Amino acid sequence: MRDLLLLIVAHMLYLIIKTHGRFALQGGRMAADSRQRVRRRQALQAHGATHPRPQAVSDPLYRGSAFFDPNDLVQVKYEMLRSVAKEGRAVVDAAEAFGLSRPVYYVTWELFNREGLPGLLPRKRGPKRPHKLTEEALAVLAQAVREAEHMPGGAELAELLAERCGIHAHPRSILRRLLPYLKRQEKKRPR
Repeated sequence: MRDLLLLIVAHMLYLIIKTHGRFALQGGRMAADSRQRVRRRQALQAHGATHPRPQAVSDPLYRGSAFFDPNDLVQVKYEMLRSVAKEGRAVVDAAEAFGLSRPVYYVTWELFNREGLPGLLPRKRGPKRPHKLTEEALAVLAQAVREAEHMPGGAELAELLAERCGIHAHPRSILRRLLPYLKRQEKKRPR
């Protein structure tokens, strides 16, 4: 959690320092294709924090501004929440002005209320942990390996897993999870 907060603070400081330094030098405007803007977009892409539809952001804050970047999804979400909370803007209007949907507003609002700024950061999609190859399933496979006194192939392990646990998994997935599990078990075993 501490690393996540440091990442957010570093991201915000980077944006503020870089944009205001260039902003003052260019008489209040940042060139559309400036190296600064390119670097910022690259940083956002690296963290998965780019707005999927920056061209849909129509809020006046983002017109010709060096600080407000429609590509920065975290900033856009925060400003959308702020416009509703502080300016009394309707949720539908705010979501539309920031290029997002009403359901996205409510999900963002809930995450922000629960987690603060870290709640606005993009999350990894898909399953967060293995859902088929649980510790129990791996224990069954490890027992079968010990009984066989050799390492069976992936197809044989998949068949065994289907028979004993009713779980169907790809042989490579089984091997990818089972081998580290067996190493951990070996380390735990007293000598």
